[in-house]
Amino acid sequence: MTQNKHVFICLLFLFTAANFLTAQQKPRLVLGAEQIDTIVNLVKDRPVALVVNQTSVLENAQQVHLLDTLLGRGIAVKKVFVPEHGFRGTSEAGEDVKDSRDRKTGIPILSIYGRNKKPTAGQLRDVDVLIFDIQDVGVRFYTYISTMHYVMEACAENAKECIVLDRPNPNDFVDGPMRKEGFESFVGLDPIPVLHGLTVGELARMINGERWLKSRPDTCRLRVVALKNWRHGDPYWLPVRPSPNLPNDQAMRLYPSLGWFEATHVSIGRGTYFPFQVIGYPDKAFGSFSFTPGSIPGMDANPLQKDKKCFGLDLREYPFEGGLTLRFFLDFYEKAGSNPSFFARPEWFDLLAGNRELRAYITAGLSEQEIRLLWQDDLESYKTLRLKYLLYPDYDGE
Repeated sequence: MTQNKHVFICLLFLFTAANFLTAQQKPRLVLGAEQIDTIVNLVKDRPVALVVNQTSVLENAQQVHLLDTLLGRGIAVKKVFVPEHGFRGTSEAGEDVKDSRDRKTGIPILSIYGRNKKPTAGQLRDVDVLIFDIQDVGVRFYTYISTMHYVMEACAENAKECIVLDRPNPNDFVDGPMRKEGFESFVGLDPIPVLHGLTVGELARMINGERWLKSRPDTCRLRVVALKNWRHGDPYWLPVRPSPNLPNDQAMRLYPSLGWFEATHVSIGRGTYFPFQVIGYPDKAFGSFSFTPGSIPGMDANPLQKDKKCFGLDLREYPFEGGLTLRFFLDFYEKAGSNPSFFARPEWFDLLAGNRELRAYITAGLSEQEIRLLWQDDLESYKTLRLKYLLYPDYDGE
């Protein structure tokens, strides 16, 4: 018995050591933004504008911002364009972002969120190239990819080069309904599913290759600085929160499944320190867990159901592996009496879904499995299209 125990311990040690060595030998992920020599060679002696925010940092340089790095290498950065949530990522969702100057460098910071979602010809007159480096979360209705689309349009219209510094997709799945014609909006500019399974660099190639830009010409001069040592399906944990209400990886995993609630009166935790990790409504019929949204400057000053005790689900420790599910939405719809008025803003729900069919399926009482079957044909066509634009090895088994 003792001998067998010793053999088991030896085998366990060897197995652990082998796994450790494998992990140690795996090449380190290199972001597009970390390939500074390549970037400098592309833009040396050219006037540059950046499209960046708080996520535009180099992981291998103690979180140094791309702006500071390029200025330190002598690159002529003329201005910075910023998306929703601003340069430092502190503006609330939907809040207008104001023009300003970076306190550290004095560089002008110009908003392309709010009334002006696209750089103007005047703003681009003194630059030759725009560098886009923003961490996306892989969800169609997360607006950073719409900002990229408009930046590409501006480059096409004004004969500027667009360089996309690629970053991994932390919600790297292909799932959900497609955005159909007639449902174009800032939460769905391009005809892709809710989870598109692309990096921003790959998506930029798709936008260009499929001629989805509304500009003339309908393509831009595009260059992608690709990731090194990454493949689709590799897990990625973000070092910087991409926006105030996605504070951690659990919120990001749940975001594509809970985003639908933004078109209802149900709270998804805005006004708490765990947004997109709880669901609730001011009625005990919705669950035993409770929370009370309040005003949190910088996250949400006036959240839905402010100062009202909400009852529902605590998903902070929920073992959700990622992807997209309708189970939470269908559960709350049923608890609300399957009443169509559950959709407080039906037009907004349709824009999030990218079509009118999903709301019709839900109100008709279809199950998640039945709904999934109805969007599979569209997804299969999209998956075929997606293969044309991949820069990295695809998921195992596909």
